[in-house]
Amino acid sequence: MSTETTSSPASKSVAPDQGAPLLRITDLKKHFPQFKQTLVKRPDNPVRAVDGVSFELRRGQTLGLVGESGCGKSTVGRTLLRLLEPTSGTIEFEGKDITHIGGTELRILRREMQMVFQDPYGSLNPRQTIGSIIAAPFDIQKIKPEGGTRKTVQELMQRVGLNPEHYNRYPHEFSGGQRQRIGVARAIALRPKLVVCDEPVSALDVSIQAQVVNLLEDIQSEMQMAYVFIAHDLSVVRHISDRVVVMYLGKIMEEADRDELYERPRHPYTHALLSAVPVPDPEKGHKKERILLKGDLPSPQNPPSGCVFRTRCPKAVEKCAAEAPERTEISPNHFVACHFPEERVVL
Repeated sequence: MSTETTSSPASKSVAPDQGAPLLRITDLKKHFPQFKQTLVKRPDNPVRAVDGVSFELRRGQTLGLVGESGCGKSTVGRTLLRLLEPTSGTIEFEGKDITHIGGTELRILRREMQMVFQDPYGSLNPRQTIGSIIAAPFDIQKIKPEGGTRKTVQELMQRVGLNPEHYNRYPHEFSGGQRQRIGVARAIALRPKLVVCDEPVSALDVSIQAQVVNLLEDIQSEMQMAYVFIAHDLSVVRHISDRVVVMYLGKIMEEADRDELYERPRHPYTHALLSAVPVPDPEKGHKKERILLKGDLPSPQNPPSGCVFRTRCPKAVEKCAAEAPERTEISPNHFVACHFPEERVVL
């Protein structure tokens, strides 16, 4: 992300609410059943997309969820919103267990939990006008805003940087950045307490990324909503997040406050991810050590025994194959799942 278009990471404040967590995920698992392609349909090992994830999110806080493609971070976002049914574990929202609620109770919960999708075009109905797309939450929840739906929708359009006069236009008439702003307007229409942002800027060019991220930050400050921000761009995550969770093959490798994780990472996988982040200073960039991971991401259908990262870890020993590391707090609010955590200096 360009430093000219966004403020520095230090400008992001710590979590504004240190009280009871808004969202608590405990040992969340999402496995997708698989079947062998034989004459007789037989069950096979399931795909362990999410395999025992736990974290908390407080009001007004942004939790960054990072990892390479296929690590399960998008599945976590969809499962905690109950767009996918969890295999096991618990999801608590405002102290209430919502793991298996459904029907009217789940529909009402949608007022408080929304999502901004990755594809700014695929998430919009091409046959509907922008006005009807943004108004959909009001229609589904049977809410009549004061002043009328059209006026409220046009105010939302203006809030996210769109021209209210374009109310009757269709998605194909907008650019990628404008379409993502439409998705943001739809997500915040009911002023939810939690928004899951599933790689909301990955399909946009860098200059537009900065604009959308700054818009999300402004809306968060104004409405005091919490974000789960899913991304693979660690520079974007550093800019917007209060805490960061690093995932690999459905499991959490490391979790810490943003500055702590970026300045004092302890897990070998986090070291590798941060070593790939470009440094804008040529002198520092030349000195920076690049850690290359060997091999490909293992199949989530047949994950390695013990530590799932051991097949690509430069520090792996026999213990890593025989015993899965436990999530350990190595410093205040800094958790690592590694038998041999090591602090590294990051430029």
